[in-house]
Amino acid sequence: MTSSHTHKWGLGKGSSNHRSRTPGKAEGKQALAVSGRAGFVARGVVYVLVGALALQIASGGGGREADRQGALQQVAAQPFGKVMLWMLVVGFGCMTIWRGAGAILDNGPKRKAGSRLLDGGRAVFYGFVCWGTASFAAGTGGSSGGDAKSQDWTASALKLPAGQELVGLVGCVLIGVGATLAVRAVMRSFLKKLETERMSRRVRQAVTGLGVGGGMARGVVFAGVGVFALVAAVRFDPHQAKGMDATLRSFAHTPVGPWLLVAVAIGLVLFGGFSFASARWRRL
Repeated sequence: MTSSHTHKWGLGKGSSNHRSRTPGKAEGKQALAVSGRAGFVARGVVYVLVGALALQIASGGGGREADRQGALQQVAAQPFGKVMLWMLVVGFGCMTIWRGAGAILDNGPKRKAGSRLLDGGRAVFYGFVCWGTASFAAGTGGSSGGDAKSQDWTASALKLPAGQELVGLVGCVLIGVGATLAVRAVMRSFLKKLETERMSRRVRQAVTGLGVGGGMARGVVFAGVGVFALVAAVRFDPHQAKGMDATLRSFAHTPVGPWLLVAVAIGLVLFGGFSFASARWRRL
């Protein structure tokens, strides 16, 4: 059989390699999709718990911090809490892998450098979240909450050359991120990333409500943390910096009273629900 006949009937070396590579590529893509969905579930659990803790604070019964540390304490207090904590570790690890793959792997010509950089930053963030959750599960994470860590970081940063400018820049970035999250939620940009064609009309309406309400609340929290960081930079006082818990508590002392905190807390629970919906319908 000649070489031309070999290629004609798909028996050439290149055809064999193509058939051997395609299943592996499909399996790899499927594995990344599973990783992404596991990560969204873990994120949803944490946000639902943080929102629930914030609601307890609004009602005057909040003992634990309304942040990731407080959420992990809530999980640890449940039956099989240790197992659940390590499941969260796996979930956040999967999210780290999925975001990292989005930054590194080729996803077509429309994939811009800015999007890759954003996914890279998210991968680093979830890597720290995974490490912190694992440290907590192993009992080596310490007892300091997010507020103390924020103040410690700010104090260390302010001691650096141009540290005041650095802290101010971080504050401005967080404010910008918060504003972007809120605007995208209002514009319903998140729907482009969901398989809405697979949803019924009612499900789509429910998911849209979760995304709008949850995204706005998440944006408010990010912006609030950024404002306190900016104030800490302007006043050169690390004690002005606040983590998520102190930022949420500050909402209760606004002119509208605890109602702003209640609204944001409900929004965080909604965002947790949106994360679960993303685990089901996100395009991965």
